[in-house]
Amino acid sequence: MHLKKLSILNFKNYPEAELIFSPHVNCLTGNNGEGKTNILDAIHYLSFCKSFFNPIDSQNIMHNEPFFLIQGSYELNDAEEEIYCGQKRNQKKQFKRNKKEYQRLADHIGLFPLVMISPADSELITEGSESRRKFLDSVIAQFDREYLENLISYNKVLSHRNALLKQFGSSGKFDMASLEIWDDQLIAYGEKVYQVRKDFVNNFISIFSKYYELISGGKEQVGLIYISHLNEGTFAEALARSLNRDKIMEYTTTGIHKDDLEFTINGYPLKKYASQGQQKSFLIALKLAQFDFIKKIKNITPILLLDDIYDKLDDLRVKQLMELVSTDNFGQLFITDTHPTRLSELFNTTDTDFKNFYISTNRILESTG
Repeated sequence: MHLKKLSILNFKNYPEAELIFSPHVNCLTGNNGEGKTNILDAIHYLSFCKSFFNPIDSQNIMHNEPFFLIQGSYELNDAEEEIYCGQKRNQKKQFKRNKKEYQRLADHIGLFPLVMISPADSELITEGSESRRKFLDSVIAQFDREYLENLISYNKVLSHRNALLKQFGSSGKFDMASLEIWDDQLIAYGEKVYQVRKDFVNNFISIFSKYYELISGGKEQVGLIYISHLNEGTFAEALARSLNRDKIMEYTTTGIHKDDLEFTINGYPLKKYASQGQQKSFLIALKLAQFDFIKKIKNITPILLLDDIYDKLDDLRVKQLMELVSTDNFGQLFITDTHPTRLSELFNTTDTDFKNFYISTNRILESTG
């Protein structure tokens, strides 16, 4: 699978642009603030129906314009695929595959798998559990449609249960029978989500460890630990234990919506005991393992986006990483860099086919290697 052409209109800082890509390596170079990352984000939209950086679609429309459009032409399994995303202010987003509009955006997720490595990934270490749950969900949803359906249903039921708990609090009247209606559904969906997450982490660890060793030279032992209330027993038991607390707090305090991943290095928390270099290597290994896992499960090579990779690694490790990801095993690659020739020089030494797009003040100049 690869993206052949990208067309954008009124997207972020681009009034209009069209790019024809190499099926192998594509370098986007230019100064900070010129829009390199916005090209990657447009590609991300075509796979996930949303921005990697800003969940509010209307804020991705160019200032003073009424809409944005993103269109992509893919080659997938020897067939042409056309993907269209359009957003008008104050209207519902339109998303189409081969001119047929989706009724549910969830039906598109996983058809054009993609992995993005960005400086924003540091949130996986520095922020709360929600960031790490989103990482889990974004990986699994690309290869397991039933998982995504169960997760969506769980969140809907959770919203209803929380509304009922709030109603109990304001009225001063508690009705266990009404709560149990939502409990039964929450348990049914939650236990399915939990089991898939647990199995995924167990299978993912060995792939992740392999990539960390490749990037770091194998100097440390790294780990991923899946944290869940359901590790301690059934979901029904967990809800029973937390009932009094739920009534006081007026929301559901126990469940898979509180799950987390603990990152470790040599058995200690990564956030506290790892250097900046070790943390960067950890995050890149995490994303490369995501790429590998999806590829094996779906038998489709995902598109790989590398944003500002020199922010994460020194020149030697970048060279090692580029040699790794420019092989046929990694398929189509998009990389951004502020230096105009550094990536070109690197790929010329590895005899890799590539295109370079130099971006300056919304103008895109193309050259091939």
